[in-house]
Amino acid sequence: MSDKFFFKGRQTPKPAYGESGYNTKRQAKLGTKVKPLTLSVQTAERAAQVQQILDDKNLFANMTVDENNAENIIELEGIINKPTAVTAEAKINRNDPCSCGSGKKYKKCCG
Repeated sequence: MSDKFFFKGRQTPKPAYGESGYNTKRQAKLGTKVKPLTLSVQTAERAAQVQQILDDKNLFANMTVDENNAENIIELEGIINKPTAVTAEAKINRNDPCSCGSGKKYKKCCG
């Protein structure tokens, strides 16, 4: 016989706090003290320029200066040049003034 008529309480126990609801395994952002950027430059002058950019943006990086290797600051450029969402202009309502400059309502002029 089924126990649904006699059982008072949860048939399945409530999950523990760490398993439900809250993101306990959150990733650290790139460019913070926990997860710094990995950059390489060729000269000390370029390292000073890149460090100035890092200071302006409040970012942290492990930078190596090596004349033999090519410059690699792709991670920094990805954070600085983050793409923005495209927003469309508001649609003209019927009772708004017409955009052609006639002074009439849009519905009577160009609508």
